[in-house]
Amino acid sequence: MKHLHLFFVVLVIAGFLWRVYLAEKKPEMLAEKWIKILPHGLAAGLLASGIALVFQGNWADNYGWIVAKVFLMLTFIVFGIFTLREQGQRRWIAFGVSMFCFIYILKLAVSKHIFFI
Repeated sequence: MKHLHLFFVVLVIAGFLWRVYLAEKKPEMLAEKWIKILPHGLAAGLLASGIALVFQGNWADNYGWIVAKVFLMLTFIVFGIFTLREQGQRRWIAFGVSMFCFIYILKLAVSKHIFFI
């Protein structure tokens, strides 16, 4: 299950980076239906595999880091939307916040500690 979850992590971030590239270079492609639907399917797979890992790893007792990951994922999604919709400096600020959230999620996944200690 861990490998499936990691596979979805790679697909979600690669898909996000690809859509950021499209937003910058070929924004008309973002209007295609499959490009709009695919991220939702990947996010659903990521969420489902994450939930399965919580129960498989018996991590429900120590859930603080999991709540933090969910909060950061929602923040990643919100700023990801801003990244794709905004232009210029605002796009890159939102992109930076999104990437910070992603890196923090990776840190939480490895350390299981909420703070940078």
